[in-house]
Amino acid sequence: MTRRVLILAHTGREESMIAALEACVQLHANNIVPVMYAEELADMTGYLGVSDVSMEILDRDVTLADVELVMVLGGDGTILRAAELVRDYDVPLLGVNLGHVGFLAESERADLIQTVDWVVRREYSVEERMTLDVTVRVKGKVVAHTWALNEVALEKGNRERMIEVVTEVDGRPLSSFGCDGVVMATPTGSTAYAFSAGGPVVWPEVEALLMVPISAHALFAKPLVVAPTSTLAVEVLTRNGAYGVIWCDGRRTVDLLPGARIEVTRSNQPVKLARTQASPFSERLVRKFELPVQGWRGPSGDESVAPTTQLPIIAPPRPKTQPDGPHAGPVPLVPDLMAAPDGAADGGWPNHD
Repeated sequence: MTRRVLILAHTGREESMIAALEACVQLHANNIVPVMYAEELADMTGYLGVSDVSMEILDRDVTLADVELVMVLGGDGTILRAAELVRDYDVPLLGVNLGHVGFLAESERADLIQTVDWVVRREYSVEERMTLDVTVRVKGKVVAHTWALNEVALEKGNRERMIEVVTEVDGRPLSSFGCDGVVMATPTGSTAYAFSAGGPVVWPEVEALLMVPISAHALFAKPLVVAPTSTLAVEVLTRNGAYGVIWCDGRRTVDLLPGARIEVTRSNQPVKLARTQASPFSERLVRKFELPVQGWRGPSGDESVAPTTQLPIIAPPRPKTQPDGPHAGPVPLVPDLMAAPDGAADGGWPNHD
């Protein structure tokens, strides 16, 4: 059976087109048919010259259903564009970072030849990443329905004023406040816009949804991490007349009038990412953000199970003695609070009438 790999490249960058040609040449040399979009192939050959590598054109010679893997050469934006193409198909994405941080990418430009070799030998695994289902309602009517891999970001549409919102989780309102916006993200998107807004970094294996306010003018407007079965919602209030706009993965946008409502749930349709390295996410976090780890020693080599350490138990505090030592005289009598006080008649309480 013929193996095919779709090459997606950011053809507005010279480095990306050179990397695409290198990948196509190596795939062709290993009897794998490289596939490209007609426009991208025209850009590449027009800039680098015509190649003698035999290629197929997507949507003319083959369809996505005939492709084994999509190799994306670019930054996270290019990978998000590729996710739009393959989400409806059982095709994984393999990103080679040519951008800045490139959290979604599996390898770097310097590892391109090695990455293609792993693809040739099928030495890669596939993992599923959670996506978001996004519904926009106005007066109860659905006006837009879309999805996101990283996040859906509600932002203010008026630069000169804040947007007033009320946040909601599982059908119950939490708080209303003015802000620059609200980000609702997946664990995959926790290192993107939500991270810049002050949200937590969530490991991709964790199943959860995030809600992160942006520059909220409120005492309680903290980032939230909720169950993957929860429903997040944000309503644009009408009290100051400001309108908003939502961006899904920075690519798909919807304008929001005051009174609009955004509902976000976990989508039933994930995106598949190919992994060529079994390194933990913490290693990627350190590498992408260039975190300082000097001085780390790591776990010891002793694998035996250590017994529970017997630590000293702190006794409860004892009553303090009087400054002059224990009381030496007779024990004072405790007054009978039920006895009639002086001046009371017939054993009753004084009559102040």
